Amino acid sequence: MRVPGNGRGRGQRRRGGLPAPAGGRGRPDLRLGAGRRHDRPGTSLADRVVARHTVRTSIAEYTMILNGAGTLGRREIGEALRDAVAELRAIDLTYSPARPASLVSRLRRGEISADAYPPLADIVARCAAMRAATDGWFDAWAVPGGFDPGGLLGGWAVERAAARLRAAGVENYAVVCGADLTVRGHAPHGGPWRIAVHHPTDGHRPPMLLELTSGAIGTSGVAGRRDHVVDPHTGQPANRLVAATVIGPDLAVADGYATALFAAGRAGLDWFPTADGYRVLFAAAR
Repeated sequence: MRVPGNGRGRGQRRRGGLPAPAGGRGRPDLRLGAGRRHDRPGTSLADRVVARHTVRTSIAEYTMILNGAGTLGRREIGEALRDAVAELRAIDLTYSPARPASLVSRLRRGEISADAYPPLADIVARCAAMRAATDGWFDAWAVPGGFDPGGLLGGWAVERAAARLRAAGVENYAVVCGADLTVRGHAPHGGPWRIAVHHPTDGHRPPMLLELTSGAIGTSGVAGRRDHVVDPHTGQPANRLVAATVIGPDLAVADGYATALFAAGRAGLDWFPTADGYRVLFAAAR
């Protein structure tokens, strides 16, 4: 299956395409899953300026951790953060289905066409590609009220904000949205980002520990609203799984796959693992 993605990050890989386990080498920088919290990264190297910022929009809450090295100082890091925050707020105002004046809301009402606005056309194209790649289990047109790209909009926003960070010269960062994240480069301690992925329901189970220098983790059901995912074939809330977690190069795509898997249940594993480096980490049944 071919699904559009903006990157082909490699990260640290082992056989089967998954990142290498972190083992016991230091505490996690980030946590996802049951009882999750974001640990503050460990001691920073002497030449690093580290910034952490959280912004909330009507779509979601985003946390950015920037690790500036060498020529990047506090002023440059601050400007990069402002650019990324401005992008997230602009996406909220322009594309949030919760805002009646947004382009998505206007598209739902038939007032505009997607082709009139290139970023909106990109969202619609991504949703169409995900519908094809998941045998219709991700279907942004099968939700109450009409077209709703919420299954991948948060991940798309994160990737757009991350692109603004890279454009500003930031090569090492983590951007977290709820139980989703994308990372690049190195954590402030100088090594890969250490991520603890907790089981979505069993808080006593040891987490899966990953090290990533490039990649994304998308989830559905871990932190979402109750009955927020609809079975596109019945129109009823999906209830086959309690959570689904997918790893891959692009967060919008990983988010879409996680949403589709959450709707399909265990039967969705028939079209996993997918092409382009996307893999299931968790598919927890009820």
